[in-house]
Amino acid sequence: MAPGKKGILERLNAGEVVIGDGGFVFALEKRGYVKAGPWTPEATVTHPEAVRQLHREFLRAGSNVMQTFTFYASDDKLENRGQNLKLSGAQINEAACDLAKEVASEGDALVAGGVCQTPSYLSCKSETEVKAVFKKQLEVFMKNNVDFLIAEYFEHVEEAEWAVQVLKTTGKPVAASMCIGPDGDMHGISPGECAVRLVKAGAQIVGINCHFDPMTCVKTVKMMKEGVEKARLKAHYMVQPLAYHTPDCSCQGFIDLPEFPFALEPRILTRWDMHKYARESYKAGIRFIGGCCGFEPYHIRAIAEELASERGIVAPGSEKHGMWGAGLEMHTKPWVRARARRDYWENLSPASGRPKCPSMSSPEGWGVTKGHTELMQHKEATSSQEMKHVMDMQKKVKSSA
Repeated sequence: MAPGKKGILERLNAGEVVIGDGGFVFALEKRGYVKAGPWTPEATVTHPEAVRQLHREFLRAGSNVMQTFTFYASDDKLENRGQNLKLSGAQINEAACDLAKEVASEGDALVAGGVCQTPSYLSCKSETEVKAVFKKQLEVFMKNNVDFLIAEYFEHVEEAEWAVQVLKTTGKPVAASMCIGPDGDMHGISPGECAVRLVKAGAQIVGINCHFDPMTCVKTVKMMKEGVEKARLKAHYMVQPLAYHTPDCSCQGFIDLPEFPFALEPRILTRWDMHKYARESYKAGIRFIGGCCGFEPYHIRAIAEELASERGIVAPGSEKHGMWGAGLEMHTKPWVRARARRDYWENLSPASGRPKCPSMSSPEGWGVTKGHTELMQHKEATSSQEMKHVMDMQKKVKSSA
């Protein structure tokens, strides 16, 4: 950490708002630097300029945390189902640390090294084997002396606990966020119990990321907070949700939606929705507020603008954005100038422009999770026989819906 910069716990203990960044894998997939499916972050090596630019855009929008682009950068994921990158997790993670540190030094931002769920866990590998995956990633983060560590995107609290236990050995602050909703993890363990277990494992910050929309995630963090307080434990809270509306999602979240991942755009939240999300998060006592898949820098800027008075600063990106559309006063068309006011945007119900589309979908919940044959992973490419099996399964599920 650079001299003069306060650490993550120092900021949270003081009641400060810490703004996270957004969803790198989705943002970079749209820009042509990440492949949908494996969702791996080799762009840190192959296209560092793209990753660096996105970091800078989030920093300019108001982010206080530059999270290393190390999502799914474990060796077991990089080698999964025919992936042949000829790059190791260590190479990718090293490059990710360099980029995050470089951009963090350009502002008042901290660097967070991140690990997430693994194919090894889904394939029922042992605790020792799964922890070895996390330890290998951790070596790079310690070498680069990141400011704190995040265990994120875990569907099963058991695996999240294992990750936290490994990260805690460093002595650095540890945050843990799960990709679950109000129904709990994939084995039905409630958000409150998940949070208690994560705190007992050593996490000082707990919360939710991905899989669900902002308000659902805030609701779930509230349930975590209730569980922690009932157990007479203490923690700080974080939330980094999707930028997509997901009122029709079930336990698995947005990956069960038929639109996932290539037709989610009609569900994107507006910047004004993000103002509401930021305010509800703050009211719930959450002080680490950011975003995950679908979040772009303008979404983060909206969070920073909503909480500008609480933070005491305005993000550099707001130089080109009048609060509540004030810049529209300069528009040439009078009917557009008339929209330069808060009450217009706060009360607008945006149309989708898709008259033949439904407002909600039917999730494709197959009911499989860790321990099921369909989730066993392997290094070989997915075979035509396996593809036929999943197509048959899809038809079966749809016919019984």
